[in-house]
Amino acid sequence: MATAPWFVLSPNALLSAVGLLRGPDKTVPTPAEDWRAAVVDVVIPAYKEEDNIIHCLASLARQTVQPRNVILVDDGGKDETVPRAREYAAAAGLNLTVFERATSIGKTPTIKRQSREFDCDVEFILDGDTFLESPEYIERCVQELYQGIGIASACGTILPMRPKNRHALAQTEEFRRWHGAETYDDPHARRGMLHSVWWWITNTYRECLYLFLQRFVYKGQMVFFGSITNPVGCAVAYRRKYIKDLFDLYEPIFGDDLTNSEDIFIGFALNNEGYRNIQLQDVLARSEEPEVQRLPKQIYLWSSSFLQSCYYFDALLRTPFKSLKLWGKRRRDKASGEAQRVEDLRKIKEQYRQPFGEKYTLEYGRPIGWAMFMSALEKVGFPTALIILLVLRMWEPLAVTIVAEMIVSLAVLVLVSKGQRLGMFFKGILVTPLRYALIVADSFTMLRFAFDLWISGNRKWRK
Repeated sequence: MATAPWFVLSPNALLSAVGLLRGPDKTVPTPAEDWRAAVVDVVIPAYKEEDNIIHCLASLARQTVQPRNVILVDDGGKDETVPRAREYAAAAGLNLTVFERATSIGKTPTIKRQSREFDCDVEFILDGDTFLESPEYIERCVQELYQGIGIASACGTILPMRPKNRHALAQTEEFRRWHGAETYDDPHARRGMLHSVWWWITNTYRECLYLFLQRFVYKGQMVFFGSITNPVGCAVAYRRKYIKDLFDLYEPIFGDDLTNSEDIFIGFALNNEGYRNIQLQDVLARSEEPEVQRLPKQIYLWSSSFLQSCYYFDALLRTPFKSLKLWGKRRRDKASGEAQRVEDLRKIKEQYRQPFGEKYTLEYGRPIGWAMFMSALEKVGFPTALIILLVLRMWEPLAVTIVAEMIVSLAVLVLVSKGQRLGMFFKGILVTPLRYALIVADSFTMLRFAFDLWISGNRKWRK
């Protein structure tokens, strides 16, 4: 989620708008593999998720495509997560394997180990604080994952987990297999009024952000480039072989230090190889958000990971500067008829087909590199511009900028919020001060990244 534009009138947002107007590749894919034959294992990284693990597992029990294995990796939490998970699995008949660590070492080793030690076709990552609201979530992700050999990851739409969403899942037959009662005493409801208020503020802010990002920015990237910069890592299906190959390539270089948020690094790395990360609009998952006082830390993790990934995969960011070279190549191919001959010879057709391998990226870049370049430009440029206006006391331009941005952001948010437009209008107004406060906090992220890069030389970035 780190590549959300701060400024709605930004180059990246406009790029997505152009993508929506342009429309997707009209090639009708002819998949080489049948998605129904794919073997799916679900991996659940968890740390102190005793209040969420039953919701997570119950949502798996409701899926139209059932995984072969459910692998719970408890990252040294030492709470009731594992006992409750085992209790639910026994009651619901879920094939559960549990790994318990003595101390916490993070999510990255979990993804790496399961990609190497299991032989599934699809490694589905589902965080312990997330549940799949759509019963067909896994089915749709696997189905789309197998539309082309170049698709490496697929995720649905992710929205905040609210009390009413938890309550609705607790009323399902799959959930009741565990407690067997008419009502469920949700521990979240006992957190107290103040915690509920902090959580509501976060959920409201994140709902506005996620709807704007996923239904506008990511959707535009999907139809324009056939990919998004990175999957949303809390509920994502990966082709296991691609993830294994990725760790085999980068572990000798970085170890497990795949930036401060592994899904962003993985997304960049897959794009760097010419693979695609896709997002579906028709299935939904819910993830627990941190209370509002913890937002700056999470924003730091996401934003710093994005900047770190830009540093590691700078060839993707240089894509706009290689456009003339790529244009010349395509023109030569067209003149010689080579491109058309290759297309005619393909028995297996795939949308957004492109050559695989880092060598091609280094020479020509990747289409999705445009989005990455624009995202990096606005992430640095917009906060810097605001700071300059503040320092120079240019109050009128500052006010005009903020008001114009707010008007356009509200218009886009209302447009993409079908069925709840009036409510989202008022929510968008409500979260504007918090949004701008986090822009200020994100300036610290950029300063810290610059310090790591040019002064301390620290490259051990790890969530």
